[in-house]
Amino acid sequence: MSNSCSPKHPLDNILRTDLIPHIWCPGCGIGTAFSASLIAIQSAGTDLTKTVVVSGIGCSGRGAGYVKLDSYHTTHGRAIPFATGMKLANPELSVVVFSGDGDLFAIGGNHFLHAARRNMDLTVICVNNFNYGMTGGQAAATTPSLARTSTTPLGNPEPPFNLPLLAYASGATYVARWTMLHTRDLTQSIGEALARRGFSFIEVLAPCPTGYGRRNRQKPIDSLKLYQEKAIVKNGANPAEVILDFKQGITLGKFVEYDKPTFSESYERICRPHAS
Repeated sequence: MSNSCSPKHPLDNILRTDLIPHIWCPGCGIGTAFSASLIAIQSAGTDLTKTVVVSGIGCSGRGAGYVKLDSYHTTHGRAIPFATGMKLANPELSVVVFSGDGDLFAIGGNHFLHAARRNMDLTVICVNNFNYGMTGGQAAATTPSLARTSTTPLGNPEPPFNLPLLAYASGATYVARWTMLHTRDLTQSIGEALARRGFSFIEVLAPCPTGYGRRNRQKPIDSLKLYQEKAIVKNGANPAEVILDFKQGITLGKFVEYDKPTFSESYERICRPHAS
C-alpha cells in the first residue's frame, strides 16, 4: 500500500513525527500530558507561527524537541526567564512553558515566583512526577512525605510544596490541577489558559514508574487507579485547602481565575509615558 494512503495523525501539523517514538519510559505520564498540551495549542486557533514552546532540563523538558514550532530547550531551571525575555521582546507571541516539578520549583523556583508576581503573560504547564526522574530518582520539592527516592531510601522527611497554593500566593491569575488520567479536563484547562492574558499555571500529576514508582512499589496501573479513586474534583477550591494525599484524596480542578494587568500592560501604562 502506498504511504499516501496511510492515515494522518491529528497532531502531524505540530508534531515532529520523524523523532517518534519518543524517549519517555513505558508507563510514564509525560506523553499524555504533552499530547493534551499539543491538542490544546492546535485547537486554540492562535497563529502557530507566533506560538513558542519553552522547556528546561528534565524528562518533561524534552517535550520542546518534539514540536514543529519555534521551541527552546533551555538550561536547568531557566525556562521561565527565557520565556519572559521572548514575551517582552515580542508581546505578540503566545509563549508556553512545558517542564517538570524539579526544573520549575527547585532550581527554577525563584524565577517562577517572580514571573507569577509580575503576572507575566505565560502559560506554564508543570508535569509533577514527584522526583527527579531523569537523573536518578532523587527527592524533589514535590516528593510526598515518607516517600522513598534514591536520596531518601528510608522515606522523605520533608513536606512537599503545595504547588497551586504557591502559584496563587505568588500572584498567578489562573491556577488549576489535573492528572494525566483526566485528559479531557486537562486539555480544556490548557485551552482556557492559552486564551487568556496573564500568568497561568497548570499542575499535571503524572506517574514515573522508573524513578518514583518502583521505589514505592507503585506500578503505573496502580498510579492510574489512585488518580481515579482518590480524585476530588472541586472547582473554585481555596488553594490553601487542596490536598494531594494518596490515602486521603487528591483535589483537582480549576481553583483560581481572575484578571489583573499583565506586566507588559503595567509597564506601558507607567513607564512608557516617561520614555525619552
